Amino acid sequence: MKRTDFPFLGFGAGLRRPHYSFVLEHPRSQRQPSQELQQEQKPESKVDWFEVISENFMVDGGRAIEVLEGVRERYPIVLHGVSMSLGSSDPLNRDYLRKLRDLARRFEPAWISDHLCWTGVGGRNLHDLLPLPYTTEALAHVAERIRQVQDFLGRAILIENVSSYMAFADSSMPEWEFLAEIAEQADCGILLDINNIFVSAFNHRFDANEYLDAIPVERVVQYHLAGHSDHGTHLLDTHDHPVCEGVWALYERAVRRFGKVSALIEWDDNIPEFSVLAETADRARAIYEKIVRETASQSPHDNFAEKSGKPALPADHRA
Repeated sequence: MKRTDFPFLGFGAGLRRPHYSFVLEHPRSQRQPSQELQQEQKPESKVDWFEVISENFMVDGGRAIEVLEGVRERYPIVLHGVSMSLGSSDPLNRDYLRKLRDLARRFEPAWISDHLCWTGVGGRNLHDLLPLPYTTEALAHVAERIRQVQDFLGRAILIENVSSYMAFADSSMPEWEFLAEIAEQADCGILLDINNIFVSAFNHRFDANEYLDAIPVERVVQYHLAGHSDHGTHLLDTHDHPVCEGVWALYERAVRRFGKVSALIEWDDNIPEFSVLAETADRARAIYEKIVRETASQSPHDNFAEKSGKPALPADHRA
């Protein structure tokens, strides 16, 4: 897998039911996110792409499919799953994978992602993203399952780091080492959730900067940015608040390290008007563009943009 195999999509938002009508009735302008930055360019309050929850659209028809067809006509999309259960000791769910493959063939997303976690065992789905013990045994198990999934789907996938609130006594390595090594052994990409790093760093008292610095640049294809709730002694990854300043600062550090990476705003509870998501995506864009300008002025021969993947996708992209 090469990061250059994946397009740069720009700055997007998670597609959620309250925004279906607005998104379909207010398509974006024709500006492409890959256009070279112009100093005098005015900012736009438009998102460039959408991430959709795969399981919400694994149906034969109805309103969900109609919506996805309409969105896909207007925007690039990616499929983001919550049920692959890559860390489970249960066999991979081939029926689930077939439905995911069929959905991908129909809507041709730029990529497919899921979480580095387990969601069930013994045939029972616990409907939560549960952390793994960071051991060599778990690493080999998950890497092999990712390889099987990629063979089945016929494409490389991205895996996302999850937030956590407990640690396993048997863990023998830090989370960032576990994530980096799995991506290497499975030859997959990384969806780096900046908020999850921030939340877990607080809960487990590790240095979030050390986490970022340990992730291989060439594996990072996408960011998630989201809000969380603060309970004093711990943080919960609730996706029901604005992105906090600490997460923005960590995002800026990530942009400086990883370069041109597609970013996505997640908001799953207390969902605001779509304009709030668009403004948040614009802030991510503004941070990225600021760093591009700084990099260009400091090192004119260091092409920051070349760290990215393919040019941005037009709405009619076929991956």
